[in-house]
Amino acid sequence: QVQLVESGGGLVQAGDSLRLSCAASGSIFSLSIMGWYRQAPGKRRELVATILSSGSTNYGDSVKGRFTISRDNAKNTVYLQMNSLKPEDTAVYYCSQLRSGTPLYWGQGTQVTVSS
Repeated sequence: QVQLVESGGGLVQAGDSLRLSCAASGSIFSLSIMGWYRQAPGKRRELVATILSSGSTNYGDSVKGRFTISRDNAKNTVYLQMNSLKPEDTAVYYCSQLRSGTPLYWGQGTQVTVSS
């Protein structure tokens, strides 16, 4: 049973930074594709970033240049460093483990609120 537990969300002001963490268990983390997604009220869940076991990354257009995904395989943890936050980044952020490019497991989510 794969378990994903996010942490690090909160209330910040526009322009601030925040780092999210996701601790994974129940799978061979080092071989897993991990991702961050977000869902704002009334909107569909969207891709924020993914990272392969090789360390190769991919980002959604709205966060390119501001967010960085990384992983620590020794700690079974994936991170999302968010810089230059904007009010439109306000959402619930979800950690995911992917199979064949499709999210298969989800964490419970962590709220990020950016005030203007």
